Amino acid sequence: MPFVQAGDIRLYYEQAGEGPRLLFVNGTGGDLRNPLGPMSSPLVGHFTVLCHDQRGLGRSDKPDVPYTMADYADDAARLLDAVAWDRCHVLGYSFGGMVAQELAIRHPDRIDRLVLCVTSPGGAGGSSYPLHELAGLSAEERARRSIALGDLRRTEAWQVAHADQMAGFIDQAVAAERTYSHEPGWAVGRRRQLEARRGHDAWDRLTQIRAPTLVCGGRYDGIARVEAQEAMASRIPNAELRLFEGGHLFVVQDKAAYPQIIAWLEGADAS
Repeated sequence: MPFVQAGDIRLYYEQAGEGPRLLFVNGTGGDLRNPLGPMSSPLVGHFTVLCHDQRGLGRSDKPDVPYTMADYADDAARLLDAVAWDRCHVLGYSFGGMVAQELAIRHPDRIDRLVLCVTSPGGAGGSSYPLHELAGLSAEERARRSIALGDLRRTEAWQVAHADQMAGFIDQAVAAERTYSHEPGWAVGRRRQLEARRGHDAWDRLTQIRAPTLVCGGRYDGIARVEAQEAMASRIPNAELRLFEGGHLFVVQDKAAYPQIIAWLEGADAS
């Protein structure tokens, strides 16, 4: 299995596909053992996709020390060094979009084009939903709350009318969480990531981003709301905003999402 030493931490990573180089930065709790992750997405058919388990997650190291967004960004830059990528496109999803903002600010010469999906700048630009507040709930209730936040169309009335579908969503989410929760360091790594997420604030530095940037959001996302996408796009030079029909997982809810993101990364206009 491919590991690299990135400073004081060992990171697990995977690479797949052919074409222009694309670093995909995963979201909260991201684990490359998830079969529905970026390595099974349409991106692999157009790019050489590189993705890693971030510190505290998956098969990477999980030190019980405070993590910062700068740590996550520097980990990504060191991964690029280890695989001998001087520059690449970067797509950050949710928490990964926060990391991608830091990467673009701290290591601007490494990024050709930047895509920020369902994320937030923090500070005056607005923060994503405080997921750390759900940490003390049962797995079932946390799943229920997250599913409803992920798509605001899933109101209480919707949940009652679609009880079987909602139960399936909850069972799937709980099963995914419990699959690896027995592993040493799992709880520590998740908690440390949520702490870093809680402190994210790149708002005052977004004007330093030099890469052409596409900001993408779901119209019904209650985790990273549309207002945060609009704020980021207005703050980042050379940024474009596109909203899609879906929530926090708009890339699988709106069939137009991946084709438009891919075309934009390739330099084409597919709006």
